[in-house]
Amino acid sequence: MDNKTKAERSLNMSRIHAKDTKPELTIRRLLFADGFRYRIHVKTLPGTPDLVLPKYRAVIFVHGCFWHGHDGCKYAKLPTTHVEFWRDKISKNKERDQRVRQELVSGGWRVLTIWTCSINNQAKVKETYTQVKDWILNKAEQSVL
Repeated sequence: MDNKTKAERSLNMSRIHAKDTKPELTIRRLLFADGFRYRIHVKTLPGTPDLVLPKYRAVIFVHGCFWHGHDGCKYAKLPTTHVEFWRDKISKNKERDQRVRQELVSGGWRVLTIWTCSINNQAKVKETYTQVKDWILNKAEQSVL
């Protein structure tokens, strides 16, 4: 059972945005501080990646664990109400994410997915950012952090 009223839940959900989220801004600031230059939310690429590094032919998605169904993550737990709706929605999101990844790779792009749980505290941010930087500079293939 939901512990919020319909109005409270609606207000909470309205505050969730797809762009310029705190985890995304964290990664952007760190990259910029290290001299990486990127474009954000490029609509001409499949899936409108959060970050595009043209020099490295690399795109980065910062995925919310709940919205993109991060397997095995405690933050990806389905709500107990409207279960079928949420299961269907998240399943479609995962299918779309996979299709977009394949389209980008077919187009010659390297794709990195960063899950928000991997940057939800300062210690994890440093560790994850080190991996992101290595991934960019070493021109590794597909990856998920």
